Amino acid sequence: MASADKSRVLAVVHQETSRTGRVGQLLECWGYEVERCCPNIGHALPDDLSPYAGVVMFGGPMSANDCTTLPGIKAELAWLPKVLDADTPFLGICLGAQLMARVMGAGVNTHPEGRAEIGYVEIEPVHASCQIFPEKMHVYQWHREGFDLPRDCTLLARGEHFENQAYRYGERVYGVQFHPEVTLEMKQIWTVKGAERLKMPGAQPADQHIDLHPVHDPKLGVWTERFLRRWLRMMDRAAHPQAVTA
Repeated sequence: MASADKSRVLAVVHQETSRTGRVGQLLECWGYEVERCCPNIGHALPDDLSPYAGVVMFGGPMSANDCTTLPGIKAELAWLPKVLDADTPFLGICLGAQLMARVMGAGVNTHPEGRAEIGYVEIEPVHASCQIFPEKMHVYQWHREGFDLPRDCTLLARGEHFENQAYRYGERVYGVQFHPEVTLEMKQIWTVKGAERLKMPGAQPADQHIDLHPVHDPKLGVWTERFLRRWLRMMDRAAHPQAVTA
């Protein structure tokens, strides 16, 4: 699936131990080299994006508003306009979606009632004709902040407590609040290392994360593969915008 001249995908992560999970596995299976970059531990973000088929910016425990305290977050916020200027396919996951939303002028804030979404949460398409989210589905969440919808973006999916769950900007930039990359092994690690966050209002207990994995993850896995294939075709289909719908 990877082209001869653009066989790399840049994976921007936020901790040294961060994993790219299912997203990285699928990309590598399709022949892409997944190049990790972690500005929070001193990695430099590339000035030239032309070698990359796309950029995936993953989640992390920090906030998109931490630009005054975390040099890595400050560097990402300063770099993301280059992604937009280069018209590079971009997928922001959780914190990644929040950072891109902030760059485009939207706010990132905690829930007014102090709620979090941690565990499986149902989301629904905004429009009945949405091909990316054709129906309601349960997705895996781990966040306590949400993003406002940036100007000139299309809202694709919404939820009950955090309304904005997925957006599209143009034809190549997507942001999702949830975590399509998380595998069962990653859930097992997160629910142990992040046990304190499971005490937050709205968080599901650790055993529920694991018990619901075989119930909801197969459908989420199918969605992730379908979405990634579509997302990586954005380069070739940009010349034919009539072929790409919401």
